[in-house]
Amino acid sequence: MIKKGVCMMSYQKFWEQIGKHNDELVSLYKSYWSGYSNMGDWQFWATLLLFIFPLIVVYFAVDKKRIFELFFFGFVVHLLWTYIDITLGRLGLFTHHYFLMPILPNATTMTASVLPVSFLLLYQYCTSHQKNFYVYTLILSSIFAFGFASFERVIGFISLGKGMHLYHVFMIDVGIVYISYWFTKFIIGLREKAEE
Repeated sequence: MIKKGVCMMSYQKFWEQIGKHNDELVSLYKSYWSGYSNMGDWQFWATLLLFIFPLIVVYFAVDKKRIFELFFFGFVVHLLWTYIDITLGRLGLFTHHYFLMPILPNATTMTASVLPVSFLLLYQYCTSHQKNFYVYTLILSSIFAFGFASFERVIGFISLGKGMHLYHVFMIDVGIVYISYWFTKFIIGLREKAEE
C-alpha cells in the first residue's frame, strides 16, 4: 500500500519490525551497560549511591503524619519526569549515559529518587512553614538544571542534543513540579470536600 509517496507496511509487518529493532536495542543497551556502566565501573556506584541516598533521607525526614499526601506529590513528580525523560531520550534530546540496569529507564536514579525526594521534602518544608513553594521550586530547579545537570554533563553522565539546553531542563522541571503541586492540592480539595 502506498500513501503520499511512502511505502506503507502492513500492520503485522510494522510490529514485526518494531519487535526486531526493539530486541536489537535491548541487546545494545545490555552490551553498553556491560562495558561502561556495570558494577566494575565507578559510574555505577555513583549512580547507585544517588539512587539509595535520597531514599534513606526521605525515610527519616518525611513527616509521617502527612505521608500519603507527601508521597502522592513525590509520586506525581516521579511519574511525570519518567515519562518526559523517556520521551526526551527517544528523541535524542536528553541522554543519560550511566544507569543501574539496562532494562530500566536510563534516568531511574533521577526520576525515581533524586528529583521526587528533593521536591517532596521541599513541598513538606514549604507547606509546613508557610513558605512560597513557587519561589523555592524555582531555586531548587535552578540548582538541579544549572548546577547538578551542568556537573553531570561535564563528567559525561548526560548529554543534550538537537538544540536542547539546560534552560529547557529547568523549564521542564519547574513545569513538572508545579503540575504535581496543583494536582496534589486538587486531590486534597476533593478529600476535604468528601469529609464535609
